[in-house]
Amino acid sequence: MLNLWACPLGLHQYEASDNFNPLIARVLQSIRVLDVQTEASTSFYASKDDLLHRIRIPEWQSWLEFLIDSIAKTARHANTGIWPETSEDLTVEIVGLWCQFSNLGVHHDVHSHGNCSWSGVYIVQVDPDAQRQMHEVYKECNGVTRFYGPHFQNLAGAAIDYGNAYLQSAHLDISPYEGRLAVFPSWLLHQAMPYQGLKDRIILSFNASIHRKGGDRWADYAQS
Repeated sequence: MLNLWACPLGLHQYEASDNFNPLIARVLQSIRVLDVQTEASTSFYASKDDLLHRIRIPEWQSWLEFLIDSIAKTARHANTGIWPETSEDLTVEIVGLWCQFSNLGVHHDVHSHGNCSWSGVYIVQVDPDAQRQMHEVYKECNGVTRFYGPHFQNLAGAAIDYGNAYLQSAHLDISPYEGRLAVFPSWLLHQAMPYQGLKDRIILSFNASIHRKGGDRWADYAQS
C-alpha cells in the first residue's frame, strides 16, 4: 500500500512576536496611511511586494532571519531523501514580501503563487482565538487560512460513494495566531476566509526561491 504525494506545510512560531508584532503593526500602519490605496477601502489594504528592503529597523532584520531559517527548515524536511546530503550551500531568496490588512468580512479568494517554490503567511495581528470564533456567522472559520489539497480539484462533478470517502478531506484550516508562520508550497491552492473582528487582521506574506551554489540541478539525467 502506497500513500503517494504528501503535501508539506511547515508551521513555525516566532518567539519574539510579543515585542515584534506590535512594533511592526505600527510600521505597517504608517505605510498604509502613506499609500493612496487606502482611499478606496477602509476594510482592506495590500502593500506593494517591496517590504523586504523598504523597512529598516533592527527588529525587522531579526524577523527576516527567523523567516529565512523557517523556509530553509521546511524545504529541507520536504526534500528529505531527494536533496543530496551535501546540500548545505543553500540560498533562500525572498522574491516578494508584502502586508495585508482586512476586516468587515473581507476575504481573499482561492489562488496559488507563481515564479517561486515556497510561499507563506505570518500573522502580525488578529483577534484572540476565543474572541475570533465568537462571530455569529463565520465562527471558527473567521479569518483562517484555508489550504486545498490535490484532491480538491477532483470533487466537482466526481462520483461519490463509500469507496472514495478519502476524497472528502480536501482542505485544511490553519487558525491565525499572532506570531504564527505557515510555510507552504507555492503551487498549493489557498484562500483567506472572511474575517471580522475588533482588531484588523494584519499579515505578512512572501514568495521565496531556494538555490544551491553552482546550480539547481540535483540529480544526473536519466539515460532512457
